[in-house]
Amino acid sequence: MSSAPTHAAPRPRHVLPGFGLTIGTTLLYLAVIVLLPLAALLLKAGEIGPDGFWRLLTSPRTQASLQITVSAAALATVFNAGYGLLMAWILVRYDFPGKRFIDALMDLPFALPTAVAGIALTALFSKNGWYGEILEPAGIKVVYTVTGVAIAMAFTSAPFVVRTLQPVLEDIQPDVEEAAATLGAYRGAIFRKVIFPAILPAYLTGCSLAFARCLGEFGAVIFIAGNLPLKTEIAALLIFIRLEEYDYPTAAAIATVLLAAAFGILLLTNAVQAWQMRYRAKAK
Repeated sequence: MSSAPTHAAPRPRHVLPGFGLTIGTTLLYLAVIVLLPLAALLLKAGEIGPDGFWRLLTSPRTQASLQITVSAAALATVFNAGYGLLMAWILVRYDFPGKRFIDALMDLPFALPTAVAGIALTALFSKNGWYGEILEPAGIKVVYTVTGVAIAMAFTSAPFVVRTLQPVLEDIQPDVEEAAATLGAYRGAIFRKVIFPAILPAYLTGCSLAFARCLGEFGAVIFIAGNLPLKTEIAALLIFIRLEEYDYPTAAAIATVLLAAAFGILLLTNAVQAWQMRYRAKAK
């Protein structure tokens, strides 16, 4: 009595090489491009020692630059949180003439050199600029203020929120909203209880990326900020000044603080996203 021959299941074909070669190449690239520069930064920052690092952090100029950077980045992120959500919603839910052009404009801050953006914003908000000649007589000064720094940061970081939310909004099926409306929910409740929970992880990611970008922004800020120590000097500019003075350990130490802040924000966002995914899985 003979049994039918058994054939092994065909192995799936992959376009890329095997797992070992692929993961090895990826990790090598990550180490060379990301990990080694970060390690060099941390080693250079460690040359000033714990006492020197503490004196640096407690110096008035460093504290002022960090405070200005974080406060301006927070203002820019709050603005982009509202603007980015509104713009992503319009681009996904409505059809109107010029939609493709406006959609393409969302990527302009990525393509435009940040120094050019800084010069353009300074020209617009200066005393003789198109906006400045209206705002300054009303007592609103933008150039050489923290407000100007926040505007420059908002300009360069706006695409992060828009581009992160767009695909998520496109994936939300209309029948979900129709079902909620059938059950008697009004538009505000549908958005608050159906749409917003679905887009919240992407929303947090976009805002976190925007905030991290604002912390390290340089080119768009230096022209409109005026770079006044203790008033409008941002941390990135202080790093540049220390580099020009060949004080590399101090520059690396300040950069490490910005790196830790951005990394902490991203870790917190990932933790919130993981918690929400587990919560939604249990709810199902």
